[in-house]
Amino acid sequence: MLKTFGKTHYVSELGPSMKDQSVTLTGWVHRKREHGGVIFIIVRDSTGIVQVAGHRGQMPDVVFDAMQQVTVESSIVVTGTITIDKRAPTGIELKVTDFQIINLADSEWPLEKDAGEAFLYDKRHLYLRSPSQTSIMQIKAGISRAAHQFFDGEGFTEIFPPVMVGASVEGGATLFPFKYFGSTAYLSQSAQLYEEAAICGLEKVYLLSPSFRAEKHRTRRHLTEYWHLESEILFGTHDDIMGVEERLVHAMVSYVEKHYQSQLKILDVKVRVPKLPFKRITYDEAVEIAGQQGFTVRWGEDLGTEAERAVSKQFKDPFFIMGYPTAARSFYHMPDPARPEVTLSSDLVAPEGYGELTSGGQRIHDLDLLLERIKNEKLDPSAYDWYLELRKFGLPPHSGFGMGLERFLVWLLRLKHIREACLFPRTPSRIQP
Repeated sequence: MLKTFGKTHYVSELGPSMKDQSVTLTGWVHRKREHGGVIFIIVRDSTGIVQVAGHRGQMPDVVFDAMQQVTVESSIVVTGTITIDKRAPTGIELKVTDFQIINLADSEWPLEKDAGEAFLYDKRHLYLRSPSQTSIMQIKAGISRAAHQFFDGEGFTEIFPPVMVGASVEGGATLFPFKYFGSTAYLSQSAQLYEEAAICGLEKVYLLSPSFRAEKHRTRRHLTEYWHLESEILFGTHDDIMGVEERLVHAMVSYVEKHYQSQLKILDVKVRVPKLPFKRITYDEAVEIAGQQGFTVRWGEDLGTEAERAVSKQFKDPFFIMGYPTAARSFYHMPDPARPEVTLSSDLVAPEGYGELTSGGQRIHDLDLLLERIKNEKLDPSAYDWYLELRKFGLPPHSGFGMGLERFLVWLLRLKHIREACLFPRTPSRIQP
């Protein structure tokens, strides 16, 4: 039976000022070694690691025997006295007075240092215990918290749209269909259409919700399921929404830089808070820069991954590419009245080749123009009856954007693959665990 140990501490609460105090920790055995009559164990919890030491003859035999028996990744409860030891990983050490095994792990921990990436993701349920993966997930929670605080501070209302939808937002080829009581429904690609309905009552809205894309891409930047941060503002122009985007990104990076230094140290990453305002170039200028770097982009097409990377390497901070061609944008993007072949839209692109962070722009609020764009895209207008009806009842100009939380995290932490930004990544080849 588990003993009652009273108040327990987190590792992060321990420090030199607590010298000679007796504390109790709960956690896992991260590392273990025995030297002569001393057993050294690195104990890990969600906040960090600390070394504990047990000396034969200086504690009851049953306590020392438990320390000898315990295996890596066993869960434990340990009580000890804090001492100062510069040789320990954190400069302090616990001299053990009591040690109890809660759940003894198998003796063969399957994750070796040289384990391949595919194996690590097969064992993702175990790999998540590593300090690096714990740090990534903690920072992901932090950027979510920062986003909520930002939008709340700017007077936005959080909304909770459906994930099961009846029509496409970003194109039918990337939809996940499923049977829905005798009809076909889809997993949401974006909540944008529902945001546009919500702003007529709430004016400024945002959400953080899963989105799904049935793209068979097998790149370092693509997922089939990701967390989508989206926002929409009424009476907002394209310039207005770019202002929201850059302030949001600045706030998220600043929050991580302020609150997650210990995690950044584990990941060996230094966060640089970008300067406001972000630089802005046109699509035409981006095509020209790509050409100068040896990449030919046919006007009217998306830049493509390699061309976009070449352009982004010319910048140190995120920057906007504005005025994408109408043919390269979804049906709801507002054509520029002064130049209808391009849209009042933009992508916020990360520097150094990390790709798109956000995509946004002004939406079409004119019924006839929107209907024309839907037909040009060979979509069924009847599937958008309610969306079109918004234009019949006083929907004014408005703008919005979307951000993939995982892509933002890849750039922020310089991750090698977007899978690292997911608790359990979903790709065309991975649905387990």
